[in-house]
Amino acid sequence: MQLLLESKRVRYGGRAHELYGSRLVSLLEIAVFSGRAGRPEFWWFALFNVIASLILAVLDKFLFGYEILGAIYGLVVLLPGLGVAVRRLHDIGRSGWWLLVGVIPLVGWIVLLVWYLSRGTPGSNEYGAPA
Repeated sequence: MQLLLESKRVRYGGRAHELYGSRLVSLLEIAVFSGRAGRPEFWWFALFNVIASLILAVLDKFLFGYEILGAIYGLVVLLPGLGVAVRRLHDIGRSGWWLLVGVIPLVGWIVLLVWYLSRGTPGSNEYGAPA
């Protein structure tokens, strides 16, 4: 499936290194936990979520006084976020179940951060071809 965004062609499920393309591909792969996600796709997704969350927090503060829009947004991006995190772990040759190491406070978060920053496995691995 081909998607057109900002006059740039982005392959759905393929390499997505553009800012908008990476974000769009990650959101369209709502519950896709197979395959691989490269560093650009993962980090553009994370950056967009941080920016969107900050904007929604400000809007919530002024409009409602409590976080209703932020909570809704968090629910909307929960599955795509888990999917891109699992695919990122696949890219470095680890099972998606390693995401549970994040349950361990501080140490688990640092381990996940190091893995997210690591280069993916060159060539194909058990989870498919590189993203």
